Amino acid sequence: MNMKIKKKQKLAKEWFINLQNIICNNIEQLEKKYGSNKKFKKNKWKHGEFRIIKGEVIEKGGVAFSNVVGKFPKKFSKKIPGTKNDSHFWSSGVSVIFHPKNPKIPAIHFNTRFICTKKNWFGGGIDLTPCLIDKKEKNYFHNKLKKTCNIYNKRYYNKYKKWCDKYFYLPHRNEPRGIGGIFFDYKMDNWQKDFLFVKQIGFVFVQIVYEIIKKKMFLKWTKKEKKIQSLKRGRYVEFNLLYDR
Repeated sequence: MNMKIKKKQKLAKEWFINLQNIICNNIEQLEKKYGSNKKFKKNKWKHGEFRIIKGEVIEKGGVAFSNVVGKFPKKFSKKIPGTKNDSHFWSSGVSVIFHPKNPKIPAIHFNTRFICTKKNWFGGGIDLTPCLIDKKEKNYFHNKLKKTCNIYNKRYYNKYKKWCDKYFYLPHRNEPRGIGGIFFDYKMDNWQKDFLFVKQIGFVFVQIVYEIIKKKMFLKWTKKEKKIQSLKRGRYVEFNLLYDR
């Protein structure tokens, strides 16, 4: 492996570790504002660190940093770029899921990653799954993503939005999982530009999470709304079990 790739891996890995800290600190600040002293519990494993919170704002949430080196199975490697003669890979990234206690706050999902085979690329995305309709929130969310994407390429938003809508869909119910967002993979055009984009998406995610939760965490909810939330969480499980790769 050449020095250029090793340097890229080091920079990406350091960013993902930093991003995990930023995201967790952000949520702990919101818990504190709410009057809760709940914090993330850290669980180290051989491939990184997984942090879980069971709070008063986030009923259950996880923020995982991983750095995995291994070999893709033969059947799966056929779908992966750069594995024709060698199925070994290096990967690092952050994956986040937040299920809020208040049903007025949407479930929030985010991940970014950097993967190296004989080729190397970034992937990731952000999407929201609300239980209750909120057009203002939906507009805010998508406008924020569109403005961020437009800084780098005017075509990114529409392309990545369509990819997200297609990916987070439940065919057996003929319905989307949520209100979408953006989803991208195999970004290998210009490493520096792509890395800046990925970092900016991380910062925007932190901002979106803070604004949406802060606005709604003190709102009261009904038993009916909580029941709707439970049903929507069931849809989430269905997607993860049946379709999430």
